[in-house]
Amino acid sequence: MVDGIFPPALRVRAADVLAAAGRQGLMITTAESCTGGLVAGLLTEIAGSSSVFERGFVTYSNAAKAELLGVPPDLLAQHGAVSEAVARAMAEGALAHAAADLALAVTGIAGPGGGSAEKPVGLVHFALARRGGATVALAQQFTETSRSTIRLAAIGQAIALFEQALGPS
Repeated sequence: MVDGIFPPALRVRAADVLAAAGRQGLMITTAESCTGGLVAGLLTEIAGSSSVFERGFVTYSNAAKAELLGVPPDLLAQHGAVSEAVARAMAEGALAHAAADLALAVTGIAGPGGGSAEKPVGLVHFALARRGGATVALAQQFTETSRSTIRLAAIGQAIALFEQALGPS
C-alpha cells in the first residue's frame, strides 16, 4: 500500500507550511508551469489543507499564463516564460485572481530538452508574492539529471520559500 505519493520528509514540511499559514490566518495559492501542479498536489496531499489552500493554477502554456494570471504577452515575448519577470508576474497574478494572502509561482525548464546556453535544463525561477507586501524572486539552477528529479527539487525549493515567508513553525 502506498502512503502518499510524495517523499515523507516533503509531506512533513508541507504540513508544517499549512499549519503555520493556518496559525497566521493566511490563505495560499500556487501558479505553476514546469511543476505542472505538483506543489498544489503536495499541499493538498495533507488532510485539512482546504482550510489554508485556496486554489492552484497550472499555467503550462504562455496563453494560460496570460489568460488565467494576466501575465502580459509582451513580457512573455521580451523575457520568455522562464524568467524572473514572468515568475513575479505569475505570483502577483495568482494573488489578483485568488482569495489568498500568499502566492507561489514556479516556471522553469525540466528537460530533458528545451534548454539553451542562456537558459539551460534545470533552470527554475520562483516568486512568492504576499498581499500588501513585496514579491520575492529566486532563480535556481538544479543539476539533477532527470525531469522527475528536477521537478521534485523544484517542489522542495517552493516549500522552502513558503517556509521562509511564514517563519519558524
